[in-house]
Amino acid sequence: MHVPHIILKKRQGKALSPDEIDVVVQKYTDDDMPDYQMAALLMAIVLRGMTYRETAHLTHSMIKSGEQIDLSAFAGPKIDKHSTGGVGDKISLILAPLMAAAGLYVPMMSGRGLAHSGGTLDKLEAIPGFRTNLSVKEVVNQVGKLGIAMFGQTETIAPADKKMYALRDATATIESVPLITASILSKKLAEGIDGLVMDVKAGSGAFMQTIEQAEDLADNIIHTAELNDLPTVALITNMNQPLGYAVGNWLETREAIHCLRNEGPKDLMDLTFALGVEMLFLGKHAENEIDARSQLERHISNGSAFEKFKQMVAAQGGETRFIESPDDYPASKATQTINAEQSGTIHQLDAKKIGTAVMKLGGGRAVMSDTIDPKAGIILSKKMSDRVEKGEPLATLYTDREEKMTGVARQVRDAFLIKDEPVKSEPLVLKKRTRQNDNL
Repeated sequence: MHVPHIILKKRQGKALSPDEIDVVVQKYTDDDMPDYQMAALLMAIVLRGMTYRETAHLTHSMIKSGEQIDLSAFAGPKIDKHSTGGVGDKISLILAPLMAAAGLYVPMMSGRGLAHSGGTLDKLEAIPGFRTNLSVKEVVNQVGKLGIAMFGQTETIAPADKKMYALRDATATIESVPLITASILSKKLAEGIDGLVMDVKAGSGAFMQTIEQAEDLADNIIHTAELNDLPTVALITNMNQPLGYAVGNWLETREAIHCLRNEGPKDLMDLTFALGVEMLFLGKHAENEIDARSQLERHISNGSAFEKFKQMVAAQGGETRFIESPDDYPASKATQTINAEQSGTIHQLDAKKIGTAVMKLGGGRAVMSDTIDPKAGIILSKKMSDRVEKGEPLATLYTDREEKMTGVARQVRDAFLIKDEPVKSEPLVLKKRTRQNDNL
């Protein structure tokens, strides 16, 4: 099959056949198709889009390009959750052990942070010794033993996605909804799961800035997943301000530990429970929302979720002494507190400005090759709708790279919009999308 003909067909806005999609995915994975041809096809997809069926088959082809995790030997629901990324989003570190404590199998393949958006793997690797590069065999063994493994994409799982993503990053073709969908689902379907809950972020700190954009992505993922026999539910959630009070890898991990000890901020716990309820429903582990919420609260309050997290950290080589005593973690060499320049109510806390500030402090990456300072980050003292008096702390900056403080303080202060009049709090969960929505 002639690759230029396939590129031309998509450039003309025509749907590609399953055979044509299989050909380009296999050729590119096998290094039989040059980057410039795949780049041309990716740009044609960005401009012309793909149907649900095209996207579903692209996903299927990317899965077939590598190895899949087989969890069929374990009797019980295998359910995962995926977030489209945000600022202060450490939900996975709380939710995965909580769901394992509740009796689900949770094989959670996660990614790294880029630009203002944090990554689950970076947060976990802030724990000294924690190993995220598990083999497929190690994942299966650990999920069977503990009900949970949190790991990165291996060289053998969906290698087509890994190669295509690197090219998309270099060719300004990241934002295509079909390509985002296929990238997410090729990895999630390869986990061998029975159901998926999506946390699709919308707002200043999200890749999808508007609710409408987030809905489009959520609907695409749900429809494509179900064409691949994976029941999926999506919550559209608010990313106009950071989640919780900690932003930065170790700081977020420490806040997740507090949550697992029933000492976490309300917004973090509320969203964790909202996502957890949907996971229990997909796993048929709860009769109704009251039952589901009761189960989750019980596993937090009785310490079983925290114990599950500690077991996972030990199994993956992490030093559990920092889980038991997070205050023993080495302190940052430099700190700076940002104070309010006026009194009033916080009307806006720009999540993207906070996320990019953490990146500048050394806690994130401008490009994937950047080295991260795991201690770098920001602890917020105030959030939207809070009252603040002039001179009160708004946030504290942490880093081992003192020279990085220059310029960041003003950016953090500018992230806060303070006005005299009060303001209503924004809801955390904006919408819920399922296969039953009318437009699917």
